[in-house]
Formats: sequence, C-alpha cells, structure tokens
Amino acid sequence: MSQSSIQYSVPKGASFFRRMGAWLYDLLVLAAVEMLAIGVVVGGFAIAIQFGFSIEGYVDVGDYLTRNPMISPLFTLYVFAVAAAFYGYFWSRAGQTVGMKAWKLQLISEFGGQVTFTQSLIRMATSCLGAGNLLALFDRNNRSFQDHFANSQMVKID
Repeated sequence: MSQSSIQYSVPKGASFFRRMGAWLYDLLVLAAVEMLAIGVVVGGFAIAIQFGFSIEGYVDVGDYLTRNPMISPLFTLYVFAVAAAFYGYFWSRAGQTVGMKAWKLQLISEFGGQVTFTQSLIRMATSCLGAGNLLALFDRNNRSFQDHFANSQMVKID
C-alpha cells in the first residue's frame, strides 16, 4: 500500500493562544541569538578594519552591511539562515524550542515521531512570521498553515 493511501490520525493541536505564548517567548530567545550572530559579523569587520580593510563611503560597519550592494544581500541571507538553523535544530532534535518547552508544546510529524530538518525548514518558510498560526483558530484539529504544509502538528504535552 502506498504512503498516500494510508490514513493517519492527527491528534488535536495546541490552541492558538498557547502557540502565541511560545512564539513570543521564542521571539525573545531568537532576538538574543541573532544579536550574538550579528555581533560576530560586526566584530569580524572591526578586526578587518584594523588590518586595513576599507569601508570608505560608509558611515560605519552597520551602514556597510545594510547598504553595500554585494554585502547586504549576503548579510540578510546570513540573518535568515541563523533563524532557520535555530528553529531547524530545536524542532528536528527535540520537537521543542525553549518557548515551546515553557508552554508545554511539542512539534510532531503527522506520520509519527520527530519532524525532520526538511520539515522544519518547510514549516519555517510557510509560517508567514507566525501569522500562519491564525489558521489554528479555524481548523477543527487546531492545525496551523505551516502544520499543513510541513505535515506536522503542534501538540500540548503534560
């Protein structure tokens, strides 16, 4: 029997408000991780400037990172990659981020067990920066937009 014809029972998902609590908590943690990651880049440029690297025409390193036509897209990609690595690591390793752990939530695969790193990336890409959770208000199993696309489910644990 092919996998597409097998029916899986998806447990009722976590409520919208519980999801938002975990999302806000994780937003604070992710902001700290991003600040550290950006600090590493800025520090690296500060060291490079001491060794003669020129950012002439730019006010400072921040201006260089955001306005340079070659560096700005790479820097933006780096910032997004840090966020993807954060969520991908926690979701695929334990099914929980720090905020999800605090709010007693866990991410599971629709097919049973842990989500894969690929499912984590799909989930992040389709989350619309958290707005995808609004669908949980209207879905009978409390599944969000990203849950449907990544074949996953956010459930409440005891």
